Amino acid sequence: MVRIRRFEERSLRVYQQGKIGGFLHLYIGQESIAVGCASLMGDHDHMITAYRNHGHGLAVGMNMNECMAELLGKATGCSKGKGGSMHYFAPDKNYWGGHGIVGGQIPLGVGLAYGVKYKGNIGSAMAFMGDGAINQGAVHEAYNIAALWDLPAIFIIENNGYSMGTSQERSSSHPKEGLAARAEGYNMAWENINGESIFAIRDGVGRAIKRAHEESKPTILEIHTYRYQGHSVADANAKKYRTKEEIDDYRKNHDPLNVYRLYLLDSKIMSEDEMKVIDSEAKQEAEVAAQFADESPFPPVESITEDVYWEADNPDKRTSEGRLFFND
Repeated sequence: MVRIRRFEERSLRVYQQGKIGGFLHLYIGQESIAVGCASLMGDHDHMITAYRNHGHGLAVGMNMNECMAELLGKATGCSKGKGGSMHYFAPDKNYWGGHGIVGGQIPLGVGLAYGVKYKGNIGSAMAFMGDGAINQGAVHEAYNIAALWDLPAIFIIENNGYSMGTSQERSSSHPKEGLAARAEGYNMAWENINGESIFAIRDGVGRAIKRAHEESKPTILEIHTYRYQGHSVADANAKKYRTKEEIDDYRKNHDPLNVYRLYLLDSKIMSEDEMKVIDSEAKQEAEVAAQFADESPFPPVESITEDVYWEADNPDKRTSEGRLFFND
């Protein structure tokens, strides 16, 4: 969690220096969710998420160098500089992105779950979304298919309260029990989880994974969390649709890093000095990553047609008919 926090803080500075183009959606305040979920993944558990994806990537084991380089559009990035902030991928770690279309990753997550079941593997597919995505039609179609076909999908709503800039209370009609309770309409299991506690996350997500592994049944989880920054760094109204007191209260009393830190100190599992070492190492790792990204080359022009169609890059294994072409 500390590594994600320091990476995001360093990437914000890089953005402010004008080295990152496009959007930058920071995960500061939500670190416990990605870490708690990733810590439970086995060989056949998969993860797919939306555009606020840096934390998930680092949590599954991606390194800061490839992640920072991708932010700068460099060839050494995890997506060869072609994806940017919203499109991290690590197939070798069962991490399938990073998607920019609101809710568009959820049907893909159901596809991953279908693949797990089709191959006879004991696993699951965790499909993450924000509270702003839960009204998309494709999300509900995905819910329906997962429930109808008994797929090991785990739909995780990271509810940070404000979608892009409108509070959940003003934007979404839902039962008093919350957004996850919509699962009742699909005969699915559901649960609300306190996102400030990594223990609560591991407990609730653990039950969903157990259900997926043992029963091949889907679950909807609503994890309540908070983001300190705006929807993206370009969100000029980030401090206008909520009060400074609200943000300060969450930082002081509900920050997931601080909650876990106090637990470790009170339980005498770690000392202040040991925590300072972790923090220092994370900051240094982020600094090295920023330098690595800065010094890395941009993708060459001739690579523009690579990684668009797999068969274009592997003509000897092509099975489809027709002509693949690119306009000059």
